[in-house]
Amino acid sequence: MKHNNLKKPAAVLTALALAAALLAGCGAPSDSMAASSAPAESEAVSTETPAESADEGDADEVAAKKCADLIDAIYVQERTDDTDAQCEAAKQAWDTLTDTQKELVEGENADPDYFGRNTGDANLDDSRNGDEIGENELLVVSFGTSFNSSRVADIKGIEDALQAAYPDWSVRRAFTAQIIINHVQARDGEKIDNMKQALDRAVANGVKNLVVQPTHLMHGAEYDEMCEAVNEYADKFESVAIAEPLLGEVGADATEINADKEAVATAITTEAVAAAGYDDAAAAAADGTAFVFMGHGTSHTAKISYSQMQITMQTLGYDNVFIGTVEGEPEDTACEAVIEKIKEAG
Repeated sequence: MKHNNLKKPAAVLTALALAAALLAGCGAPSDSMAASSAPAESEAVSTETPAESADEGDADEVAAKKCADLIDAIYVQERTDDTDAQCEAAKQAWDTLTDTQKELVEGENADPDYFGRNTGDANLDDSRNGDEIGENELLVVSFGTSFNSSRVADIKGIEDALQAAYPDWSVRRAFTAQIIINHVQARDGEKIDNMKQALDRAVANGVKNLVVQPTHLMHGAEYDEMCEAVNEYADKFESVAIAEPLLGEVGADATEINADKEAVATAITTEAVAAAGYDDAAAAAADGTAFVFMGHGTSHTAKISYSQMQITMQTLGYDNVFIGTVEGEPEDTACEAVIEKIKEAG
């Protein structure tokens, strides 16, 4: 008998793994003196006319713009039937450019770093989109990152830990950011499933029991969208369960905290204090050291989670630990507000 059972799984081991993941400068000597003391040599006379030089410059600009346009075409959140071909075309256009032309690549989102920046070895990653995986699937859903070394250490690290903890389940991956999926595919040739692809693959593989484990921080917009996507496929499986995000349920107000938030607060503070060379947070406080954990911030109702984390820190006795947000929502975790709190705390 089929049933749509969307519930929190009994065991979720990603909290400490993701918490650890959250924790996370020259040149050769100058040759000018030697050059100035060397005998003057006659300079070669260029036979290139100004018009020819201008034509070459125009050609460089045209080639760079073509590549930039192709990059901008895949810098989108929606996948289409043309996406694979567009990713390949963008990389081919980049590979044909000279070094000079590559420096000229500039578009709405395109720049030389899109293909040119070294972010680590993609071969060390595992896209986890294999088939014939059995009846039990544990789908790990992440926003994603195009930084290869970070993806291997953080996202793959969580996936590997879950696979080790649940050997009878096949761990698979999905990213919610198509922009990132396209970037990794175009640059490195690594294909990562989006939510629809991952769920379609699960159905095609004959999966009967599906557990969805997000690596999201809170019940924000990304988490809501993930749940909506899973709900559309719920009748395709015998059982479906969706795990809570790292910080657990939101709660009614800033004073409502939970065990998930306490576990995360303890884990990240312990790691930060040790990395700073202190025995504990109290020793750091006595030395006049404060710690600030920064989140992105959101206008979603889940923004209260940041305030709850600050209350959690205080409840645990971490009076020199503060929660801040880049976007400044909620207001009490905005950078300016956090700076004032640190000053008041001495």
